[in-house]
Amino acid sequence: MNWILAPIAATAVGYLLGSVPFGLILTRLTGAGDLRSIGSGNIGATNVLRTGRKGLAAATLLLDLLKGLAAVLIVARMWPDYAPLAALGALLGHCFPVWLGFRGGKGVATAAGVSFGLGWPIGLAYAVTWIGLLALVRISSVAGMTAAIVAPIVALALGQREAALVLAVIAALVLYLHRENIARLRAGTEPKVGSSKS
Repeated sequence: MNWILAPIAATAVGYLLGSVPFGLILTRLTGAGDLRSIGSGNIGATNVLRTGRKGLAAATLLLDLLKGLAAVLIVARMWPDYAPLAALGALLGHCFPVWLGFRGGKGVATAAGVSFGLGWPIGLAYAVTWIGLLALVRISSVAGMTAAIVAPIVALALGQREAALVLAVIAALVLYLHRENIARLRAGTEPKVGSSKS
């Protein structure tokens, strides 16, 4: 495949895998209702948790992570130079899935998956930051946004410039999609994990 089609194909593969709305699929299959009418209306694991189904939330988180990882690993085998584009495609697919009118999730779990795909040390730094902060402050948005910021810094420190650039774009996207959370954090009204969303 030539140098024009390969990056397009890599991004498309990432987008298609990333756009699978596991949170919505799982809640519908288990009779938990339409996730888009619950809590924040988001299709990610944090909103699935608001259904009271912890197992479903954990499954959503894992599957959203794995689809990001799979996108990067699959493309890395076919077009190694364009794995970072698959990572970006996966995030765009998750956050703006064509099947749901381009209204998806905020990308935190999928960003974790692509971070592991781009290098296990990057993924490990992401996971430790995410899980550690979540345990410490119990605010999902703080943990997710901070982890997204840490990933490109670690990639750059490891000399992975292309991965760092893509992860920086992903971090900016994650922050943008959390703009309402940031406003609530400033107002002191951001809910903690396990609390109901007003």
